[in-house]
Amino acid sequence: MALGQRLKACRKAKGLTQHELANILGLNRSTYAKYETGDNEPDNDTLQKLADFFDVQVDYLFGRTDDPTPPYQLPNSEKPLMVSEKKYDYRDDPRVHGELKELLDIIVRLPEEQQKRIIEQTLVFAAGLQAKNRSSEKE
Repeated sequence: MALGQRLKACRKAKGLTQHELANILGLNRSTYAKYETGDNEPDNDTLQKLADFFDVQVDYLFGRTDDPTPPYQLPNSEKPLMVSEKKYDYRDDPRVHGELKELLDIIVRLPEEQQKRIIEQTLVFAAGLQAKNRSSEKE
């Protein structure tokens, strides 16, 4: 199976459109579509992001193996908690890295009440930043 076919199968298994996946990866939809059609190939960084997002080996995407299991597979007891109907997991999102990932890793370990408090405070802070940005754009 070619790279494009594997990408399409993995995307459909996650229940995503090309547009949704391209947004998650920070790509144009047409760029991602060319990966699936074989008209273009992702660079190494994008290829790794795709493998990480789909939780598969790069070799699986290339069709060199039929075993998608990544070598770092976590035991079931260590799997992160999935939220929402789409089963979003921030650890699969290539946009979440560095300090943001560290922060989220800390927050998910806190008691629920503390999580809610942090989220409320963060939303207030973010709303303030958005208002400030809007006012500075008008100037």
